[in-house]
Amino acid sequence: MEETSYNNNGSPISNLTQDHLLTVLLCLPIDSVLSFAMTCKRFRSLASSDNLWESICRKNWGPKSVEAFKSSSNQYRMLPWMRLYKQLCQLESVFCQKLSDPDGGLLLPNPRASHSLNFVSDSLTLFGGGCEGGRHLDDTWVAYIGNDFRRKLTWHKVSSGIPGGRFGHTCIVIDDYVVLFGGINDSGNRHNDTWVGQVACHENLGVTLSWRLLNVGSIAPPLRGAHAACCIGNRRMVIHGGMGLYGVRLGDTWVLELCENFCFGSWHEVVSHPSPPARSGHSLTYIGGNRSVLFGGRGLGYEVLSDVWFLDVSSSSLKWVQVPYDLQNLPEGVTLPRVGHSATLILGGRLLIYGGEDTYRHRKQDFWVLDTNALPSTRGDMWKRLKAEGYKPKCRSFHRACADYSGRYLHIFGGMVDGLDQPAVSSGLRFNGELLLVDLMPWL
Repeated sequence: MEETSYNNNGSPISNLTQDHLLTVLLCLPIDSVLSFAMTCKRFRSLASSDNLWESICRKNWGPKSVEAFKSSSNQYRMLPWMRLYKQLCQLESVFCQKLSDPDGGLLLPNPRASHSLNFVSDSLTLFGGGCEGGRHLDDTWVAYIGNDFRRKLTWHKVSSGIPGGRFGHTCIVIDDYVVLFGGINDSGNRHNDTWVGQVACHENLGVTLSWRLLNVGSIAPPLRGAHAACCIGNRRMVIHGGMGLYGVRLGDTWVLELCENFCFGSWHEVVSHPSPPARSGHSLTYIGGNRSVLFGGRGLGYEVLSDVWFLDVSSSSLKWVQVPYDLQNLPEGVTLPRVGHSATLILGGRLLIYGGEDTYRHRKQDFWVLDTNALPSTRGDMWKRLKAEGYKPKCRSFHRACADYSGRYLHIFGGMVDGLDQPAVSSGLRFNGELLLVDLMPWL
């Protein structure tokens, strides 16, 4: 970058080189950068430059997200970084597209719910879940995506029987590995085993996923399913709550420490006061650094919850903080409490909440954005409901969703949807096998 000095008797800041000014601007909040741009033509040009705003996006979105976004957008039209940042901050809608084609003759995963769906090594990986008749599934599927997110995918069934069939388990991504914990089988038995799956791309074999049982020693969390989990940093996984033996809902928090080569790990329970009450069917989402956000679920009294908790895990402590908020001016019939929803970190460092069901088992198809940038402080405008354009998916719960490395694209698979006769009754439920693509920036 060219360094140019300016002489100006009016203000010392005018004598700073361009590199020094850019360094200062990167340390300022966005409102201050915009105010700086209004002072003169030279500063307006500098404060609107693509170099500055790409650096701002790297700082606020993370360098990995920016590089993945640039890679996925190479074949499409790129807008200036300042405009991209502004439009993402003012996000009003998402665009939905149906990718699955049941009549196309392709091999597809069976309709299911309470499965796992992850994006790892440029591929979608799917395991297990529950299906018609209350049966569990034990199959693992992989679909390679690469950078072409808008194409129809080709699924490959890579294994079955290992791990054992289950639903209500959790599966998180660390590097090129997926780490699976717990779940419930079709006999109602809970699990507390931990599995590691490694995804690999081969020139001849394509994408493969190999599972192995992780050695965690003699200490493990109690048996459970319908819990929530996420990664913390590069080598840790945290789980919370779920349904234990005899259907009792749990409120404990456990952390798994993994060794560098993923050959073994160790579990330990962490206790913090206050902490989220016992629940199941909630979400726990990693939002960067050592931070995660818990939302919703079904409580001890079978009530559906809408509380938000912020989790900060440092090297020496764990702390839960409840984040109070006040939703005002909601349209009639619109409610936020939900269970069986998905909560995914998207581009811009926010959570995209989709679907779920309320206390009366009314399933939802709405999208909400939770602004995590101010957490754990309280802000009245941290929730925003988005419009859904394009394909209109069915109302669903206990589906699964995951984002690509940039956070621009969201894939959603399966879930329970309303039947034809009695939508609010369990006998009126159907399992869904749709694969949906949600694009935050369809105008690119």
